[in-house]
Amino acid sequence: MTRWAKRPEGSNWGEFGEDDQLGRLNLITAERRRAAAAEVREGIAFPLSLPLDFPKGEYAHGPRKPPKLASTPLGHNNHFLPGVDDVVSDDFATIYLQYSTQWDSFSHAGALFDLDGTGEPVVCYYNGYRAGADVIGEPDGSVEPRARALGVENFAQSCVQGRGVMVDLAAAVGHDRVGVGYGMLTEILAAQDIVIEPGDVLCLHTGMTKIMLDLGDDLTHEVLDGSCAYLDATDDRLLQWITDSGVSAIVADNLAVERFSLEPAPGARNVLPLHDHCLFRQGIPLGEMWYFHDLNAWLREHGRSRFLLTAPPLRLTGAVGSPVSGVATV
Repeated sequence: MTRWAKRPEGSNWGEFGEDDQLGRLNLITAERRRAAAAEVREGIAFPLSLPLDFPKGEYAHGPRKPPKLASTPLGHNNHFLPGVDDVVSDDFATIYLQYSTQWDSFSHAGALFDLDGTGEPVVCYYNGYRAGADVIGEPDGSVEPRARALGVENFAQSCVQGRGVMVDLAAAVGHDRVGVGYGMLTEILAAQDIVIEPGDVLCLHTGMTKIMLDLGDDLTHEVLDGSCAYLDATDDRLLQWITDSGVSAIVADNLAVERFSLEPAPGARNVLPLHDHCLFRQGIPLGEMWYFHDLNAWLREHGRSRFLLTAPPLRLTGAVGSPVSGVATV
């Protein structure tokens, strides 16, 4: 390969092509889309996003901020031309792209790795794309950022339309803060009679975004850090299952799919091992803070878990993440 002499253990770099930027989204083939379309039986659609100004409360005071609207020079309620009846309003928004319901692109999470086999690790991303050459920017924001490769626009061009499969973690563990490893996940899949096939988008209902909506301005870090299930990515068997399952993406209605902590587990090389495994090694997009409450309730009532998922991000060239207003059709 021209970009790397060796690839990380447990990675699939190069398997979808030397210059691939879609990773396991390549598994959503025309055949898999037809299978997804076959899940549309009632013609009912469900929105899968929070309002863009959620979460609120203490979350809104973190490093990411809620969107702000303002008028363009055209203004609002503008009767702009005498003698005719037309009135226009026009606005713009300042948006932190990963504040609310979102996709993480592969340029969102990289790692230090010895790409060249020289013993010197460099900052790099999925399929060997490099910081500085392919993903531009500095930690202090002194350089205008841009992902020349692995930008979220690649996901948008793929359409991200396939079969979603809902796993109701909340039905199994309630709203307790529980790390779900391989053993527990496979037990839940069996109990809920769920089969995951290559190309499926794994959707995890924990109940977190419903709590965010219900609490509104009263949302606290204590609630965020102490509620609802997450994938326990310290479990190597779980990571191997993710690799072997063939899922094209993983989406959850919690903050980060996995547990986020600035304190790595003893002996660990990552504080976000699922992000490392999925975004960096396997090319599996991660979706966070999706809204699953209404869809999940309908699926459970009707004894179903599968649906047609349509969820492209913004086609914003060079961005490392994006809001998403996904739609499930059943």
